[in-house]
Amino acid sequence: MEPNQGPKVEKMQMEDTIGIGRKGGSSSLFGTKGQIGVSRGITELRAGRPVLISGEGGETLVALPTEGLDAQRLAEFVRFCSPVDPLLVITNRRACALGLDATTPIALRLPAGFDLDLILSLVTGIGVSCRLDHTAAGPAALAAIHLVKLSQGLPAVLVANLSAIHSSTEHQIIVVEQKSVTRFRDEMIRSLAIASKASVPLNSGSRADFIVFHDATGGSSIAVIVGKPDFSQPILVRLHSACLTGDVFSSRRCDCGDQLKLSIKRLEEIGGGVVLYLAQEGRGLGLANKMRTYQMQDDGLDTVDANLTLGFEDDERDYGIAARMLEILNCRRVVLLTNNPAKLDGLAASGIEVTGRIPLEAPTNSENQRYLAAKAARAGHQLNHVLP
Repeated sequence: MEPNQGPKVEKMQMEDTIGIGRKGGSSSLFGTKGQIGVSRGITELRAGRPVLISGEGGETLVALPTEGLDAQRLAEFVRFCSPVDPLLVITNRRACALGLDATTPIALRLPAGFDLDLILSLVTGIGVSCRLDHTAAGPAALAAIHLVKLSQGLPAVLVANLSAIHSSTEHQIIVVEQKSVTRFRDEMIRSLAIASKASVPLNSGSRADFIVFHDATGGSSIAVIVGKPDFSQPILVRLHSACLTGDVFSSRRCDCGDQLKLSIKRLEEIGGGVVLYLAQEGRGLGLANKMRTYQMQDDGLDTVDANLTLGFEDDERDYGIAARMLEILNCRRVVLLTNNPAKLDGLAASGIEVTGRIPLEAPTNSENQRYLAAKAARAGHQLNHVLP
């Protein structure tokens, strides 16, 4: 950090953390500085505002999300970063989609006079070839990519090194510690607790206990206990990622809604079990990105290539939260109702004993046949009924 930049950074950090002093055990009331920074940073990114990423080695980047970016916000960010031009940081998956050889996220050096159309084409375009100079993204830039994924925005950010910026600002900027970003997900899992529960009558005539879990940021996932399962024995469990289009609107594009209904029916038939309804829309991409991949599929890509082309992994889900929910329910041995081996591995890695698997073969139709075939052939889902 250049000496003449120190006071400004210190002022920004002070503005971010100033408040009522903590005494004794008051940290449980406010949370740690790192937790506060990351949770506020996620909110800022969702609102389209820049944040500061404070690296462990003294590097501090100002990062602007590409999600929701418009021409005015881009122009203002470029002015803020003067006299340097911002870099565009993308994931290695997006770099490969642009024809670049990358195994880690990279920072693209944008050409003089770049505009919004160029940014959006580099972030979301199909069949775009990139010949721009680039370097491997540093630790703070990696944290920025991780943070924007947590916000469920596009996995790309514009960044500039704060030490090279001469602009002043009257606005407070949230400071996010790089090291806090990397451990944030684990901290949120540990913070999980039951918020409320109630008995709900189902359309089948039976009742189920709905148990709502909150984490430290207010995020919600739900355990639906069907019937009267014996928790001293292995419990039949369905890990179901929320799917607005399939679960609520009965979309024929996927099999999610059919799987959910079939799961509840199976649990009722055997006398009881658990559905964990997880806030992991679009295999962890979020609803907006899920719609973007749908459009890419309409343009000819399959479900796997659509996720990768947008810059994500094929599956961004983390089943640590599911494992923690089961632990809180005192359910440590399960039989999974799934076609996805990754769910077995994810729970087992988090300390849940998986004693078996029961397939869940929902009906296919002309709209989801290609989607299911790609999941079976390329993502390892055990869907023998859809393969030739």
